Amino acid sequence: MDITITPAAQKFMRRMVRFGGEGMTGFRLQVSPGGCSGLSSEFTVEKAPQPGDVAIALDGFALFLPAQSRLLLHGATVDFADTPTESGLVFRNVAGGGSCSSQKPTSAPALATVDVASIGRGGRP
Repeated sequence: MDITITPAAQKFMRRMVRFGGEGMTGFRLQVSPGGCSGLSSEFTVEKAPQPGDVAIALDGFALFLPAQSRLLLHGATVDFADTPTESGLVFRNVAGGGSCSSQKPTSAPALATVDVASIGRGGRP
């Protein structure tokens, strides 16, 4: 299977499994067409793979991938981003798409200013 999971994505997945509770051993990643990278995803923390899932052993947990997810992620890199413009799992090098961060440049967040003199107190100017 030709899928790359970055250390940042593994760290996120491992934390989710650990916080999932007693007996949880795997991170089930379900991917479908859509989203800014061409893919959207949902995940659950599971005790065991569901029928049809493939389990990939990672450092301290397993990644469970359903058949459709394996097809859509073939050749892709699964990463984790936590920036002002994106947060969560990010899919890079997806067939027919890029990643959310590379499709269009982002500008700096808007900055609002308020003149303190324009703020009144209790109806008085």
